[in-house]
Amino acid sequence: MRKREEDAVIGILPTLIICVASVLMAFNVYSYLRFSKHVREHGNWSQEQRVLRIPIVLLVLFLIGYLTVAFFGNPDYVMAGILFGGSVFVLVMLVLMQRMFDRIRENERLEAKLAAAEEASKAKTHFLSNMSHDIRTPLNAIIGYTTLANGDEVASEEMKGYIGKIDKASHQLLNIVDDVLEMSRIENGKIELEPSKVNLEDCIKEAGDLVRTQLASKHIELDVSCNVIHKWVLCDKNRLNRALMNLLCNAGKFTDEHGNVSLHLVELAEFDDVGDYEIRVKDTGIGMSPEFVEHLFTPFERERTSTVSRTQGTGLGMAITKSIVDMMGGTIDVETEKDKGTEFIIAVSLPITEAEEENSVQEPETVSFEGTRALLVEDNEINREIAQMLLSQAGFELDTAVDGKQALDLVSASEPGFYDVVLMDIQMPVMDGYTAAKAIRALPNPALSEIPIIAMTANAFQEDIRTAEEAGMNGHIAKPLDVTTMMNTLERVLCGKQ
Repeated sequence: MRKREEDAVIGILPTLIICVASVLMAFNVYSYLRFSKHVREHGNWSQEQRVLRIPIVLLVLFLIGYLTVAFFGNPDYVMAGILFGGSVFVLVMLVLMQRMFDRIRENERLEAKLAAAEEASKAKTHFLSNMSHDIRTPLNAIIGYTTLANGDEVASEEMKGYIGKIDKASHQLLNIVDDVLEMSRIENGKIELEPSKVNLEDCIKEAGDLVRTQLASKHIELDVSCNVIHKWVLCDKNRLNRALMNLLCNAGKFTDEHGNVSLHLVELAEFDDVGDYEIRVKDTGIGMSPEFVEHLFTPFERERTSTVSRTQGTGLGMAITKSIVDMMGGTIDVETEKDKGTEFIIAVSLPITEAEEENSVQEPETVSFEGTRALLVEDNEINREIAQMLLSQAGFELDTAVDGKQALDLVSASEPGFYDVVLMDIQMPVMDGYTAAKAIRALPNPALSEIPIIAMTANAFQEDIRTAEEAGMNGHIAKPLDVTTMMNTLERVLCGKQ
């Protein structure tokens, strides 16, 4: 009886193995169908379609053979072993094919990243080449006119002309540096919008006024118009103004004499206290090629033509403008045609707000700094000399320190009221300006700890101004020093000290 049961088990074992092999082969058919689908989705395999179908047909024939042997044949161990081994072999081959395909896909991804990195590297190489040209151009003017100004027998009028050209070239150089730093901060995500109440119509007109003289020098006509109902909105005026100035200055650069530039603001709609606005900047300039338009907003890109090569600029203006518009949640489009002109269209939605109360304008009082004693803290000898001369001309009496520790010691040892203000550099040896300001604020004598402190530094970004405020400083003056801005800041801080 027991032998009969063992024989029965042995008799059905080959059939069981083939059934398992059949299930495995059915899974192989399904796996290959998925695999071939992924292959077709990954690339263009139109010519290989027939080849890809052949394994499906073979696998289906194998499966039919397995089922026929399992249900209608008389399989033995040899046949069962061959069929099971074949199923396992096919499964292993499919796994290997899938891994090879995944490896090919990964290699293609890496190749795409490498190609993108190489393109970026080429673009930055072109950018550095452009920067070398654009930086050397104003530097050449500064060095050249300085040499001429130092020459013998230079008339007074000639000297004024040289100084004026040096001033213009230095501002060109400063604009180039600002563009590069701005783009770097945008790429590193260090820029945040600071919305405030803004009269949008006034903002547009101010932008037009800032470039009107520049355009007039080329006899370019500027047309500015505004058609809005809700003028007061919440937006970052400085960033919006930067974007508009980039567009308007570009329009002026690439428009020939006696051309036209227009700046138009239109309110399209208003819903739920949000206004939809459209700003258009149009010129009758040289236009752009369709090929370049595709890369117009890419950093480090600039169209390479004989006309553009003669034009000053970093090629970063459009990338900066696009980033600003993106941060504002808007869009920027361009319509252009070679030798016909270009039009940029900014569409942006801004929260509508109440009008700001107008304060009566009072004539500013002339403030005298005669007899005002300041402590100038500056480690750079040239910067210290320039600041001393400017402040002395304004009537200040000055003491100097070369680092924050020396400044702290001088303030701590001084009589209350001896210093009216401290002008503090930030990046200094021994003790930096922020640390020194905090230490002065921590002095036990209120007459000393409350002395006005103004940052006078090349750390000129908005976050630097906030950091100065957090350190207890009362104001911020950016380098290179603008005399008007410096005196206005000193007047504001010292208004109650005169």
